[in-house]
Amino acid sequence: MQALQRHLNRWLLGYSVAVMVVALAVGYPAETWAKMHKAGLGTLTTVAVFLIIYPMMVNVRFDALAKAGRKVKSLSLALAFNFVWAPVVGYVLARLLLHDPTLSLGFLLVMVVPCSSMSIAYTGLAEGDIELATVIVAASFVLSVGAVPLWMSIFASRYHVPVPMHDLLVSIVTVLIAPMILGYLTRRFLTRSRGEQAVKRLQPLLASMSMLAMFTIIFLIFFAKTDMILAKWATVLLLLVPNALFIGVTLLLVTFVDRWLRLSYRDHMAVVFASTGKNNGTAVAIAAMAFSPLVAVPAATMPIFQIMLLVVYLKLAPRLRDYFDGVTPSSGDAALSSGGVAIDSANRPRSGAA
Repeated sequence: MQALQRHLNRWLLGYSVAVMVVALAVGYPAETWAKMHKAGLGTLTTVAVFLIIYPMMVNVRFDALAKAGRKVKSLSLALAFNFVWAPVVGYVLARLLLHDPTLSLGFLLVMVVPCSSMSIAYTGLAEGDIELATVIVAASFVLSVGAVPLWMSIFASRYHVPVPMHDLLVSIVTVLIAPMILGYLTRRFLTRSRGEQAVKRLQPLLASMSMLAMFTIIFLIFFAKTDMILAKWATVLLLLVPNALFIGVTLLLVTFVDRWLRLSYRDHMAVVFASTGKNNGTAVAIAAMAFSPLVAVPAATMPIFQIMLLVVYLKLAPRLRDYFDGVTPSSGDAALSSGGVAIDSANRPRSGAA
């Protein structure tokens, strides 16, 4: 299990790119089939997201969630990047680089949706603070109910944009609450029947399960969107610049700000992935309900760049750990950081990202 974990960690980026290429190659001749089974592919994607988060939740010490919620500085930073920085920078990028009003509105919609639950998975793979990431995602979902219509009314005052409460609630229950409960029950069963060491022995297997599920999601996204990607390749290329700029600049900014504010490595990983990864599924749902299909194109193409850049950042985890090593947490979070708000990491590999 440890060998498999090390192998997947070492070749994470290579496997991710290979899966994208294979998905497009397989998806092109199967375009009609994919359209006929759109609902089934959506269900498989949801299951894959669940299987990414569930193994992470088995490692979570749930008694530490309350402590993570008291990390006010880290939580406030992530929410500020999500609901202030992203919309403002998105507006500037849209004005400078996108001249089609429909595409601009779709891009801005992506900027105002909450962070994705996948940020919890990325945080876990990077050995960040999963409890803090979980609290950030939950708080973002709650705040998005008011933030999304507020920002969209500012950006497009002539449109009435409904917030898909059903989609938000289903997403929260499916990819956050359900795996959290099941992970808690699994951990409780293992520790009571086999002891705490049983969970530690399973860590390599759980990490590998999460990475394999992530590859599955990459395949399903590109397989299901092959027709759109190939048919609208010029639009995809047009959106490459603002999407890549937003993700790249945000990753750099959050890294330097977190280091300047003396966040620990584990807290930083929770903040950076929650501040950068966007919930594209929610954006697509809103676009489909309120606008034309073209508005959904930015949300549908965002995973292309989001996945690649976040995986690259994930691969830099050993260097980032060295960059944040020696940082003494500021007084606001010092007690919490020293209090052990962490997943089980007694035997964690020093040089790996997962």
